[in-house]
Amino acid sequence: AHMWFGDLVTMEWWNDLWLNESFATYAEAACQADAPGSKWPHSWTTFANQMKTWAYRQDQLPSTHPIMADISDLDDVLVNFDGITYAKGASVLKQLVAYVGEDAFFSGVQAYFKRHAFGNTRLSDLLGALEETSGRDLKTWSKAWLETAGINVLRPEIETDGDGVITSFAIRQEAPALPAGAKGEPTLRPHRIAVGAYDLDADGKLVRGERVELDVDGELTDVPQLVGRARPAVLLLNDDDLSYAKVRLDEQSLAVVTEHLGDFTESLPRALCWASAWDMTRDAELATRDYLSLVLSGIGKESDIGVVQSLHRQVKLAIDQYAAPTAREALLTRWTEATLAHLRAAEAGSDHQLAWARAFAATARTPEQLDLLDALLDGTQTIEGLAVDTELRWAFVQRLAAVGRFGGSEIASEYERDKTAAGERHAATARAARPTEQAKAEAWESVVESDKLPNAVQEAVIAGFVQTDQRELLASYTERYFEALKGVWESRSHEMAQQIAVGLYPAVQVSQETLDRTDAWLASAQPNAALRRLVSESRSGIERALLAQAADAAATTE
Repeated sequence: AHMWFGDLVTMEWWNDLWLNESFATYAEAACQADAPGSKWPHSWTTFANQMKTWAYRQDQLPSTHPIMADISDLDDVLVNFDGITYAKGASVLKQLVAYVGEDAFFSGVQAYFKRHAFGNTRLSDLLGALEETSGRDLKTWSKAWLETAGINVLRPEIETDGDGVITSFAIRQEAPALPAGAKGEPTLRPHRIAVGAYDLDADGKLVRGERVELDVDGELTDVPQLVGRARPAVLLLNDDDLSYAKVRLDEQSLAVVTEHLGDFTESLPRALCWASAWDMTRDAELATRDYLSLVLSGIGKESDIGVVQSLHRQVKLAIDQYAAPTAREALLTRWTEATLAHLRAAEAGSDHQLAWARAFAATARTPEQLDLLDALLDGTQTIEGLAVDTELRWAFVQRLAAVGRFGGSEIASEYERDKTAAGERHAATARAARPTEQAKAEAWESVVESDKLPNAVQEAVIAGFVQTDQRELLASYTERYFEALKGVWESRSHEMAQQIAVGLYPAVQVSQETLDRTDAWLASAQPNAALRRLVSESRSGIERALLAQAADAAATTE
């Protein structure tokens, strides 16, 4: 796919970079999902769960930009290899396929390749070919989707009578304000979406009984096709994930999904509901404790290993950053106990068992849990089917180092077992993770005050240095970060400097003080556009976390 867009046909200038990367990203998933006999028929589930989550996050940062980005210099090029160029662009192309029809889309693409082989093109060349094969005027579509920034929210508005029959159904489209500092205005866009109606069958499975596909345009779109039928258990907007938008569940659907999310018979609607719940948590519409309850109710029935792994990361992030600080320890305890229970219950030797072992290792905290990690390492305890291989050993070692159980000698001993380039990186992470002032000072010096580390080892040290349960120990490094940042940026390669700028930003210090210090630095340091973008993106994470923490705290008192 990358050979077609980029080598066979190349964009004329970097503002059309998305023509290369977005199409290739779309085509990767389409080929895997649709090729006869493919081993990856659920590739669109993975796409929805990973690529679109990346796009949604990137599109809500102050650095969001149109898919067709303004590129004025090399720094602009380097930082625009991002979630907009790859993931949002691919998502919008998927929406375009639904909008013009699959046959018309691929006929247009084939004509485009033949016409421009071994040449350079602009967006208008591709759209012209698609207009010829589809008969659709794509100029308005292009302006709304490719030349504006931001993301829309789609909400169902449903009314029923006393017998539970739908009397009114409409889809409300919102265009939230762009983040502070972002260029452009909120935009309502045309969407081609499906609405799925799901009910519980006799076996307790959520099965789609009806599907309506329609164009959504403007603020409110009626869906008369569903009026007059009995209200289903779940009404899912953007079913089949045709468009690029955040979707919300109505109150009744959310209640059913909270109890039965794992009971969808297909993986894609599950992924869409997981994504909706995660969006609501990030947007402070769903309390972290309620998100945790939803995940725990459904994750045991989730068959897609990629979804399970993403949920592990999201739950950990939600508890670390979005939970009310006074509730954090209780939520971590609940989550860690659940990871251990799932580890013990998982099929022996399965991918799920390995994923749960890693999730358990990431938050093990009680003496008994840490004893288990130690015992699994030395072989005095085993879990049937769990192969404690080199990579998993390092995950255990790094957690034991982070809580102070393992020191330099234990880490060195493990490195003797794995004297490889990967082992060197794992050992560097473990040493930097130790909860001592000396370990943090050594890690900081090796990354910030020296420039001798290879980039992969530097990245490993940063990963160990930042531990979310070491907030107090890391607090003094906030000021040191801002004092050193501009000098690091001006003296290191782009990749090395970016690792430091993003990786060492005090993201675990969720407070108004961190926002104020960031703002003061942005005002006084006068960084170039690329560095300003990276720091502003990190700052927005603190802002979002503060709102989510307030929502979680409010849920405690209700």
